[in-house]
Amino acid sequence: MASYRREIHIERTPDEVWDLVGDPARLHDWFPIDNCVVEGNKRWIYLASGLKFEEEILVQDNAMHRFQYTIINNPIWKDHLGTIDVIDDQRGGSFLIYSTQGKPDVLALVTEGAAGAAIKKAKQILEATK
Repeated sequence: MASYRREIHIERTPDEVWDLVGDPARLHDWFPIDNCVVEGNKRWIYLASGLKFEEEILVQDNAMHRFQYTIINNPIWKDHLGTIDVIDDQRGGSFLIYSTQGKPDVLALVTEGAAGAAIKKAKQILEATK
């Protein structure tokens, strides 16, 4: 099972970062997908290729700034767990951490690349409004 973690420092408070990345309906604002739809604890993400993934939201902890989800009802992804954490740097900024584990390993590697681009875009969005 592949596992990876991407992180980036953002010159915004944890609450400001969480307002963007902690809202499951705003994923398409910063992650390289076309759109997403949230209903209850389910989220569907739509890729430019036409692929659609169903996810189950496991944790959305606004106090801890943690979001966890798993891809479900998918014949390819197995044992998937995605985690987004926003950590206070104790200097007025934050660390945004995006990690995923799952199999097959090749899908985790593809997601790792997308997550790297996503956290850079989140930083760009958030620091541009400073």
